[in-house]
Formats: sequence, C-alpha cells, structure tokens
Amino acid sequence: MSFPELSILERALTALPQHYPGPGGVAGVVRDGRVILRHSWGYADLGARRPMTAETRIPICSITKHLTCAVLLDAVGEPAKLDRALDAYLPLLEGKRPTAAHLCHNQSGLRDYWALTVLQGATHDGVFRREDARPLLSSARSTHFEPGTRYSYSNGNFRILADLIEERTGRSMAELYQRSVFGPADMQTAALTADTSLPPDGIVGYEGNETAGYFEAANRIYWAGDAGISASLDDMLAWECFIDRTRGDEGGLYRRLSAPQAYADGRPASYGFGLAHEKIGDVAISGHGGALRGFRSRRLYAPTERLSVVVMFNHEADAYAAATTVMKAALGHSDAEPAVGTWDAGGTESHLDPETGLALVTRPIGKSRVSLSFATAAESLVAGPDGSAHSAAVSLRVDGASLHMDRPRENLTVNAARISGTAKPDIAGRYHAAELDAHLDIVSTNGVFYGGFDGSLGTGAMHAMRPLAEDVWLLRCKRSMDAPAPGDWTVLISRDAEGKVKGLTIGCWLARRIDYAKIG
Repeated sequence: MSFPELSILERALTALPQHYPGPGGVAGVVRDGRVILRHSWGYADLGARRPMTAETRIPICSITKHLTCAVLLDAVGEPAKLDRALDAYLPLLEGKRPTAAHLCHNQSGLRDYWALTVLQGATHDGVFRREDARPLLSSARSTHFEPGTRYSYSNGNFRILADLIEERTGRSMAELYQRSVFGPADMQTAALTADTSLPPDGIVGYEGNETAGYFEAANRIYWAGDAGISASLDDMLAWECFIDRTRGDEGGLYRRLSAPQAYADGRPASYGFGLAHEKIGDVAISGHGGALRGFRSRRLYAPTERLSVVVMFNHEADAYAAATTVMKAALGHSDAEPAVGTWDAGGTESHLDPETGLALVTRPIGKSRVSLSFATAAESLVAGPDGSAHSAAVSLRVDGASLHMDRPRENLTVNAARISGTAKPDIAGRYHAAELDAHLDIVSTNGVFYGGFDGSLGTGAMHAMRPLAEDVWLLRCKRSMDAPAPGDWTVLISRDAEGKVKGLTIGCWLARRIDYAKIG
C-alpha cells in the first residue's frame, strides 16, 4: 500500500504530548526494518528535572509477556514440555487441568493473582516479595472455566511460566532474556528489573492527571515473567527491527509467537503467546500493552506493511489509543463514521450473568452511547440503528428483561437477567474463604456498608459497598497493588432455608466466583 507523507506521521507523533498529557513519554516508528521516527518529551523525573530521552529505560510492563513466551520457545521448545511440571505447580487444582499452552494463550481459567492480592489483605503501596507469588498461585483449587474454552487475562499465567522455565533450564530469566531476546535483537540496555522499588535510570512513574496534578506512584512489587523488563525506546525499536529482519524465517521467534491460535471449540482466538491480535481496517495487527502503576505502554506491528509503532509513558494516559492513533496515521487509515442509533434501554440498569457471577451495569450517555461496567473499567459503546450497541470488544442487545452481551475476543456470550429489589441490611459480619484461607469483614456504619479483607498479605483498607439489587452488592476497589485495579467486585449473598445469611460469593472480571462462609 502507499504510505502517507512523512510530515503527516510526524505531526501525529509530535501531537501525542498534547492529546495524552503527562510528565513524559517516548514514541517511535519502524518501517521496512528501519527506524524512521523517534520522539521523546517531558521528564523522567519531574522533581530531579531529569529529562526523558530515547535512551531512558522505562518499565515495559505486560509487553514482557510475549518476550517470556519467546524465551519458552527458544530455550525450552514446545510448551507441552512444561505440562508435567505445571501439574506439580498446581497440586490442589480440581477438574480439568490447564496446559502450559493454555497459560501462554490466557486460556487457563486461573484467577489473576494481582486481583487475589486484594482478597489477601494487600495495600496498594504494600510489598510483594518474590517468595510471595508461588504460595498464592499454587493454592488454586478451581478455575473460571474449563481450560481452553474461554479467554481471561491472568498475569499469573506468565509468572508460573517463568518459574517453570527457570526450573527446566536451570538458568535465571534475566540470563535467558539476554540470550534469547536482548542479544539477538541488539537491545543494548534492556534488562530484567524485577524489583519495581528500584527503577532503572532514575525513572519515576506518576499517578494523577492534569486536573488533580501528578504524584509519584508507589511500587514495591517483584515481577517475573508477567512484567519486570525495562527497556528504552531505542531498545524497543531494535526489537521491532529484529522482527522485520527475521520475518522470512519460518522458525523465527516472532513468526512462532504470532502463529494463529484457537479455542477448544475451534473458534479462532485473538490472543496467543503473549500477543493480542486485532485489525485496523483490513490490516492485521499484533502487539501488546502494559500497565503498571505510574506507567503505560503499547507496541503494534503490521506484518504485511512491515510497520511498527511503540509508545511508552511514565504516567497513566491511554498508550493503546496513542499507539493506535500513530498506526492509523502511518497506514493512512481513517475510521468510517458508524451509523448511529438510540440506546432505548432507559436509565441505569443492572443485570447478572449466571455463568461468571458478575453484574453488568449499563448507563446511557446521551442518546446514542451507553457505558457498560463489567470488566476492570467502564466501556463506552455506540448505539446502532437496530438499537444494539457496539465497541471494538463487546456488543450489547436488550431482549425484554435480559441483556445479551457478546465478547468475541473472550469467546464469551452472556444472557444476563435484569435484577432488582432492595438489598437487605443484614450482611454485616466476618466471612472466611476456604480456598484462599482469607477473611472479609463487612461493617455497617450507620447504614452505610464497607468491606475489608485480610489474609496472607496483611490487613487491607476498607472499601465502599453499594447495594445493587436484592442480595447483590458491588464492592468498589479503584486502587490495588497492580494497575489497573480490579474495579467493582460483585458480591452475591447466600441464605439458608430460614433466610439468614450463610455466606457470599465474590468476583470480578479478573478473579471470579470465590466462596466465603459467614463465621461471625
């Protein structure tokens, strides 16, 4: 295809600081195996007045995941070689067990362990040591779904893979990344910087925004496999050049990483080996984003166009949208205006999905848009002429008292029943989750309810609870150890034959259906 004038692309790149404001950032473009643009702005540390440069190493967060899978393919071979060790890693798991390939493709059904840290009493600025991970991951007794049938994002999948790779090879992930990825790709300064309390090159991540101001993000987490790599813009552009350089090699790492994957029912999966797959127009794109408190990143690669885009921020603006904007400019792509209709479902409504145990809350935004709360953050959808609403990842349709939701990327179809009624104010007490060996205290403060967790990681803060319907509550969690936070937890109250509270089930998109028994 013919590419737009470089000046158009340059304008898109240099406009990023205005459209995605924050302390600092970097962005670059590779075309035909050559770096054609690189741009840096702002500060790596506002207080020290340390400027951001193309050589400043920044945590790439979850972009690490596909590099972990690259190490697996290069140093171990087929994921199945780790299956027996995975069985030993998950000794308590009941039912069908996931394979190492399921972990690579986020099809394991294992709950995300960063969401579980909330239930274990962690505070958002707490310490998570290397030795804290395996006991938490190995305690799993159940999964969201039968492995291989759905997609659910789980950082723990890749943390487990890193542990298994180290056990299999007898080498550290730091050494393996260097041998399999950094060295071959000439990523000269990239490194595994697993302890986020020791950021490289004096980089500081920032929470906040232009309205509230920016403040330093606290990170005291040890990462390995799911995140942990830090790299400069120049390092990341070198990786993109390496991808182009090896594009014709059938055994090349990126070609193997980006091979098509499927679910157990044969439907194509849009995620595999730590890479997400999507389209911009008719152009296939692979890549991944990253989010750690105070940092956001995204890389995108269009193989047919030999085109890559990398964007990294040391703040929490939308790096995915920023990278997509630059990629569209590079492709000369303009989104067609969708045919707009009216969302006729009325005001705010609540539904409950019986499979996931999660609430779906819809709220109209004007006449033609609707906000859906189901995953970690609210999603905005546009109503079409037929009354349904759509975004890139989800579609909604009201059918009488039911809400029909399709999430093709997750292989998930939901028919959720409308819920109503008044929540009863008799839920205060202490609850215990046997699977986690953790507790939840629900407290009424003059009729206003809060919930607080305690477990192996300490005693957490109290979280506001909001009644949603009869025996259905939402527990709000807007900050946690990892970013993004779990969001709203759905709390389903269970009662005995006499109507007394006997327990509850709690879940969020990242960690579903955890049962608690009332003990006091």
